[in-house]
Amino acid sequence: MKRLRRIRDLMTGRMDGALTEALLGQLKATKEGAWLAMAMIGGEVGRTGAHEQMRAIEHMGDEERARLIDELKTALVTPIDREDLFRLSRSIDDVLDSLRDFVRESHLYRVPDQIRFTPMLDQVIVGIEALEEAVRGLASRPSVVSHDALEAKKAGGAIRRMYQYEISRIFSDEKITANAMKERELVRRLEIVGVAIGDAADAIADGAMKR
Repeated sequence: MKRLRRIRDLMTGRMDGALTEALLGQLKATKEGAWLAMAMIGGEVGRTGAHEQMRAIEHMGDEERARLIDELKTALVTPIDREDLFRLSRSIDDVLDSLRDFVRESHLYRVPDQIRFTPMLDQVIVGIEALEEAVRGLASRPSVVSHDALEAKKAGGAIRRMYQYEISRIFSDEKITANAMKERELVRRLEIVGVAIGDAADAIADGAMKR
């Protein structure tokens, strides 16, 4: 039945919706991870509880990525090149993995006053939401995909700039404490998230350009 549906879609010129659904599923899990990190630094969720909840969120993201890879094996029509779809999915996975590491290391390091990471996580959510819009546009609104990808790229760049300012602040004190080094590790995790968002934006923009 699945094969027949795909043959029908091929004959009518429609894209394979299962692929975009899997990508959106990955992005949904990734955004949940970002909101969980935000709740953790705001004190709404304890660090231990956030660490445990992130495991379930990561598992959900892994399942959606596995679904996409499985769908790619039999897809007849893809929204963008298979290679770009795989790059996009891998980069989204990198975003979620780095958010997982941020939550895990926060749990381990117990750094006080983590509310200062709020602006960086705000931009993480902005970037993820821009990627969601770009993915939704692949089949229905291809003309806006490049715009949404650019918005995601800007968010990734903003995160990296904030990282530079945070590093400057951390090392402005002549005496580098253990807490300062722990803070550095946490902001580095968020900087890696920004890089992965930028990579995802590049993958979807490259794919859209080839259409």
